[in-house]
Amino acid sequence: MSGSVPLLDVRDLVVEFQTPDATLRALDGITFSIAPGEILGVVGESGAGKSLTGLAISRLIQPPGKIVAGEVRLNGQRIDALPDRAMRRIRGKRIAMVFQDPQTSLDPLFPIGDQIVETIRAHLDLSRRAARARAIALLEEVGIPSPAARIDAYPHEFSGGMRQRVVIALALCAEPELIIADEPTTALDVAVQAQILDLLARLCRDRGMAMMLVTHDMGVISEITQRVAVMYAGRIVELGATAEITAQARHPYSEGLMGAIPTLEARTEPLLQIPGTMPRLTAIPQGCAFHPRCTRAFAPCDIIRPALRPLPDGHAVACHLHDPTHKETRP
Repeated sequence: MSGSVPLLDVRDLVVEFQTPDATLRALDGITFSIAPGEILGVVGESGAGKSLTGLAISRLIQPPGKIVAGEVRLNGQRIDALPDRAMRRIRGKRIAMVFQDPQTSLDPLFPIGDQIVETIRAHLDLSRRAARARAIALLEEVGIPSPAARIDAYPHEFSGGMRQRVVIALALCAEPELIIADEPTTALDVAVQAQILDLLARLCRDRGMAMMLVTHDMGVISEITQRVAVMYAGRIVELGATAEITAQARHPYSEGLMGAIPTLEARTEPLLQIPGTMPRLTAIPQGCAFHPRCTRAFAPCDIIRPALRPLPDGHAVACHLHDPTHKETRP
């Protein structure tokens, strides 16, 4: 990664939910960083904690959930402990969100132009006329045809792909430093999905923004990210360059995700299927949370939680298979 200070630096982040019966730990020691201009993919099955990580960074977790430990820094400034009023000035201006369903991100009762103009004026000192001109320019930048005419249209008058472009325009309103994109292509068909991914990658490149791309799809990750964090049961189990993880994943869970991707090549063996399901928060296994589903588990896996340790090549993996202290007992 370039630069001495990462744009986003998350250290040992812990999020818990207090219920009448127990305290549930949903994120447990999340640590990663994103450099300026970098796209980091965050991947894993449903329930891994991907979306919750994005919500925690932007401080959108609602009670009974709360951050109980760790730090989140944006360009060196700690933001996880800021007062709500100060955080509102950061959220939307320096950190923007793109959610997976544009239908629920846009108010159906107002034209898209009104919603973009309102967002621009909330963060920038512009007149309504200047804000409208900026809104038209943003719609043009994200590929909305005839933006001056479409700015007064309502959300239902756009296709799903065009609505997602409008949501991206909303996210760009205040020139954010970081975009958190949470499954931004899930509701779109394959052709439109490729267009949206290309758009996001181009915007990051042209504007110098960083992006945290949350998805369950390793195919999406391989398209536009430089690095990837693989999450399982509220923890990062592998972190490294996208090209290295897609070519040679080190964690058995990452290997399973990669093996489940269909290819165009002729093959006789079936796609790999990871046995079992993601554990519930009320039943996180002791030791490595993945060990009940892992075909390579051995003696320490059900007792000792593996730390996310760096490897000589800069990769990081939380797996006893790569821990030298277990060299004699591993299979």
